[in-house]
Amino acid sequence: MFVSFKWLSEYIDLTNVTAQELAEKITKSGIEVEGVEVKNEGIKGVVVGHVLEREQHPNADKLSKCLLDVGEEEPVQIICGAPNVAQGQKVAVAKVGAVLPGNFKIKKAKLRGEASHGMICSLQELGVEGKLVPKEYQEGIFVFSSDVEVGRDALEVLNLDDQVLELGLTPNRSDCLSMLGVAYEVAAILNQPVKLPNIQLETAEEKAADYISVSVEAKEDNPLYAARVIRNVQIAPSPLWMQTRLMAAGIRPHNNVVDITNYVLLEYGQPLHAFDYDRFGSKEVVVRKAKEGEEIVTLDEQKRTLSSEHLVITNGNEPVALAGVMGGANSEVQEDTTNILLEAAYFQGQTVRKASKDHGLRSEASARFEKGVDPNRVLEALDRAAQLMAQLANGTVLNGVVAVNELTVEPKTVSITQERVNRVLGTSISLEEMVNIFKRLQFDVQVQGEELYVTVPTRRGDITIEEDLIEEVARLFGYDNIPTTLPQASQSPGMLTEYQKKRRRVRRYLEGAGLYQAITYSLTSEDKAGLFALEQSEFTRLALPMSEDRSVLRLGLIPHLLEVTKYNNARQIDSVALYEIGSVFVSEGETKPSEKERLAGVVTGTWHEQLWQGEKKKVDFFVVKGILEGLFETLNVTSSITFKQAKREGMHPGRTAEIYLGETFVGFVGQLHPTVQKDYDLSETYVFELALDELLRYEVAPLVYEMIPRYPSITRDIALVVDKAVSAGELQEVIVQAGGKLLKDVKVFDVYEGEHLDEGKKSVAFSLRYLDPERTLTDEEVSKAHQNVLTQVEEKFGATLRG
Repeated sequence: MFVSFKWLSEYIDLTNVTAQELAEKITKSGIEVEGVEVKNEGIKGVVVGHVLEREQHPNADKLSKCLLDVGEEEPVQIICGAPNVAQGQKVAVAKVGAVLPGNFKIKKAKLRGEASHGMICSLQELGVEGKLVPKEYQEGIFVFSSDVEVGRDALEVLNLDDQVLELGLTPNRSDCLSMLGVAYEVAAILNQPVKLPNIQLETAEEKAADYISVSVEAKEDNPLYAARVIRNVQIAPSPLWMQTRLMAAGIRPHNNVVDITNYVLLEYGQPLHAFDYDRFGSKEVVVRKAKEGEEIVTLDEQKRTLSSEHLVITNGNEPVALAGVMGGANSEVQEDTTNILLEAAYFQGQTVRKASKDHGLRSEASARFEKGVDPNRVLEALDRAAQLMAQLANGTVLNGVVAVNELTVEPKTVSITQERVNRVLGTSISLEEMVNIFKRLQFDVQVQGEELYVTVPTRRGDITIEEDLIEEVARLFGYDNIPTTLPQASQSPGMLTEYQKKRRRVRRYLEGAGLYQAITYSLTSEDKAGLFALEQSEFTRLALPMSEDRSVLRLGLIPHLLEVTKYNNARQIDSVALYEIGSVFVSEGETKPSEKERLAGVVTGTWHEQLWQGEKKKVDFFVVKGILEGLFETLNVTSSITFKQAKREGMHPGRTAEIYLGETFVGFVGQLHPTVQKDYDLSETYVFELALDELLRYEVAPLVYEMIPRYPSITRDIALVVDKAVSAGELQEVIVQAGGKLLKDVKVFDVYEGEHLDEGKKSVAFSLRYLDPERTLTDEEVSKAHQNVLTQVEEKFGATLRG
């Protein structure tokens, strides 16, 4: 809702508050003001000018040479390219030195050899949106009425010295979809009275009932329909003040009759519609449900096919309007219209919303009917519009309102106690202050003992229960004035659990290692749900999925991470390193699936690059395995972790390892199978997935810090020749056990296959470091332990030392 500050000041005294201050107060009271637009911001030096002479430019067919009085001693010459400029007009002139929107400064210039001392402006050049400019001025300059004073500030005449507040209304505050509704709200905030429009309607002796009758067949959808007849109207542009107010609210002016209906819609929040009485087609209005397949051509010249769920206004034979949404082209007010049938009605919001949605028509009227209009303003808005048509279109209002009225809406009374309000808000607001707040809101209040009986006007349909009244007290008392208190509890202040601490440690480590966190959907399709899953189970399907792609709860995280990687690769981001901590849903035959936390990652592209030194390292299996080993070390579970070569569906058979925590399978790491990489259009890509809850709940011994050794260590290297089927991990496990307490570190530093080795054999080289923190080892002690290592690997694997 766009609210003109100048227009609002007609209903309430705003002399002691600026637009910015008012915006702040409204926001603090519970309605967000999304912005304040200063209409004349950055504009200066624009005045009303009088075109004294106009002649064709001697050197240009599309330019005019004009002599203008701009309120100074001498007239000025201005070259103008507008096709509608003419002698005798009053126009907006930007003088030399003026500034227009976009910091466009006006200077003296020569156009095709003729001097130009300023610029005659269109509304667009003064900052008005093109879609809001009246059609007759779309392609040229704006022309004032002849009674405007020459030399006066043109922005003031155009009401561009205004400020417009944009209210971000929630659906429950439909009362503020009108200027009067906003005025009531501001009056309550500022503790000021509201000045309502003075409706004094003079009517002719002729009766409207002699010209029209009204019948309603669908009374549930339309309990109130009222009509007035205004005769002998003169269609013309509406006054400039009305046009500028409509434009400030985002509505384009058309003519005086249509503009009046839009003006009253903005003022009262009550949609109206004006029919050309002579084009209406009969002397009766029949409101009914449309017939199946019935057609209507609406004001936007679109033919629309109706269904039996749509409510229409008819002349007894054919539809002339889609109720609450848009009128029909067959009864549109045109330049030759002289008699008006003016409609005001109360339509049910659901019925209007159905028609609006079915036909893709969203109008100012439908928006208000959908959210709810004040039933007690329907007839008042009708009279206000009739009064304006008499004043601004010289119409004669016939006597009486022709109506069908079966609407029974009474103001709702809600009771509450002072103690209840203060207990909920944590305040100590006095009874007198509470009553004052309700009176500022124009609510009637009766106090009986400790009970307050609050009668809420029908314009505030959002207030129905105690909690609504408490909210009204809170926002007008001031959210900033509500005291802050800590909750009373016997327990100690909250803290992270050990599991949460470890999970944060995992995130910090992975992000420090260069991976970015991703968050993907828990819902997926059936063909992706089970891919790469650590454990298989039945799928958990949604009863009413939005689409097949989001119909099943996932069993693994990797498929969606691959989609994210593919998305980035398609946008020339070739090096991607992502991780996700999320839930998977494993069915165990229960009503609800078990939710288990997983950690997964995808790494592809270049891992390390130093262009200056010419270094460029691609991601490989050992990079990703190293990331996981660092993670296990961070969680202090390294000693319990084992990597075992494995074959898994969708993974490269020679570059995949399963990960065990003790004897428990907790995940895998490896390269995607080349066919899977091709399906996702990826280059060499490595993935991992871990059962995070198993890792984080694993009980580990507390960290024990040791002193830095004072004594030297002894390193021995061995190259063992074994069968190709023997893994380096199996060898290392035996070496660690055989080395005893003196063996502190074992590392693989070389694997060799080929020349000088027998067929089916390979050489695996280890570096072994022996150390005793209490003393210096002797060669004999190291040799004894080392010999035990050689003996054990020979017995278990037939390993021999490479010569």
